[in-house]
Amino acid sequence: MRRKIPESTLPKLNRSQMITPEGLEKLREEHDHLWRVERPDVTAKVAWAASLGDRSENADYHYNKKRLREIDKRLRYLRKCIDDFKVINYHPNQEGKVMFGAWVEIKNEEKGLQKRFRIVGYEELIGNKNYISMDSPMAKALLDKTVGDEAIVKTKMGDFVWKILKIEYQN
Repeated sequence: MRRKIPESTLPKLNRSQMITPEGLEKLREEHDHLWRVERPDVTAKVAWAASLGDRSENADYHYNKKRLREIDKRLRYLRKCIDDFKVINYHPNQEGKVMFGAWVEIKNEEKGLQKRFRIVGYEELIGNKNYISMDSPMAKALLDKTVGDEAIVKTKMGDFVWKILKIEYQN
């Protein structure tokens, strides 16, 4: 038997509640797809499997009931996100500085590495390999810096110096 751990004992994640307009639109699209396409399909499968009789050995019934619970859990989460996130729109005052939503190109001279990524909210990271979280050590070190500035990123493996080569915004 599994014992439920009280939420008050779980560590709190300090994630920013910011999202880009594009990120919010993707969440809305996912919510609509789950609600209008996947959920009705899975509900129909559950009803069909239940109509076959004995549910104790009905794999279709058990699998689709589990999938329905997963969909409902994700829908609740998405509704909360859509309501709670603060959409950060581009503003001309951001030009020239690394801020939320920026595409940043950086270089580490010592390691000979060059990277380009966008600073976004944590919910936007899934499926976007060129995005980093606003809450990451790299993003925190780069915030408010300008082209030519150096940022020191402190990690468990040591401190790394990155020079900012380029800052761009989608508008």
